Amino acid sequence: MKYKEVKCGDIVFSNSLPIKYISGTCVIESRENYTKTVSELKRIFNSEKSKFIAKASFDKANRTSISSFRGVDFDEAMDILREVKTGYGVKLLVDIHLPSQAERIAEVADIIQIPAFLSRQTDLIIAAAETGKVVNVKKGQFMSPWDVENIIKKIESRGNKKILLTERGVSFGYNNLVVDMRSFEVMKQFGYPVIYDATHSVQKPGGLGNKTGGDREFIFPLSRAAVATGIAGIFFETHINPEKALSDGPNSIKLSDAKKYISVLNRIDKLIKSIIKEE
Repeated sequence: MKYKEVKCGDIVFSNSLPIKYISGTCVIESRENYTKTVSELKRIFNSEKSKFIAKASFDKANRTSISSFRGVDFDEAMDILREVKTGYGVKLLVDIHLPSQAERIAEVADIIQIPAFLSRQTDLIIAAAETGKVVNVKKGQFMSPWDVENIIKKIESRGNKKILLTERGVSFGYNNLVVDMRSFEVMKQFGYPVIYDATHSVQKPGGLGNKTGGDREFIFPLSRAAVATGIAGIFFETHINPEKALSDGPNSIKLSDAKKYISVLNRIDKLIKSIIKEE
C-alpha cells in the first residue's frame, strides 16, 4: 500500500518513513519549565538524528478535579510559544478545546490537535481543518479504529488532507485503558500517518480519586510493540521531575530517560521498516 505523506515544514510524516516524534510537557506549567524542557528535547533529538515537533497545551480543560492546575493564561501561553518557536527553531503542536480558539492558535501552531474526548465534536474539527494547518486527531477512548474514517471525512470536507491519526488506548472498565494493537493496522488502511500516544495510553483516568494516575512502567514495552507495527510517529509527554508535575506526572517519561527511549525505538523502527520494504 502506498501511504500518504503529511508535511510539516521539513518534517514529513508517513507510515513508510522513519518515525518522527511529538513531545513536550503535558501542560505549560511556567515559561522556565517549558523552555528548559524544549531546549533539552531539541538537544536529545539532534543527538539521535531524529525529527521532532514540540508539544504544548495552554489549557487542560478536561482535568479530573475543579481544583486541578489547568495551565497558564492564554495570552501568556501565546507569548511563551512564540518565544520557543523563534528561539529554538522548533515546530509546534498545540491542542484546542473550542472552535473559537482555532484561528488564534493557528498563528503559532504548525499542527492543531483535537483532544481524544472531543474527537466527535464536528464544529471543533471543522474549525481546525479550515485553518489549513496539519490536524492531529486523538482517537477517543470510546471509539473503534474504523470510526476514524468519519473524522477523516469531516476534515477532508474542508479541502484539508493534512491529517494525523493518533491511537491513545481505549476504555477498559473503570479507570483503565488498554491498547489494541490491531488499531494500528486498521487505521493505516486509511493511508494517513498513524501516531502512537505512548504516555496517555498508560493513564488511569481519575484513578487517584481527584486526579489521574498511570502506569509509567508500561510506556517502554508498549512503545516498542507499537513501533514494530510500522507507524509514522510517537507522541510522548515528558517532565524534568514527573513526581512534581502539575499534570499527568504518573504517566510521563522522566526527561533524563528520553534519550535511551528514543534510541531504542529508532533501532526498532529502522529494522521493521527495512523488513516491510522488502515484503
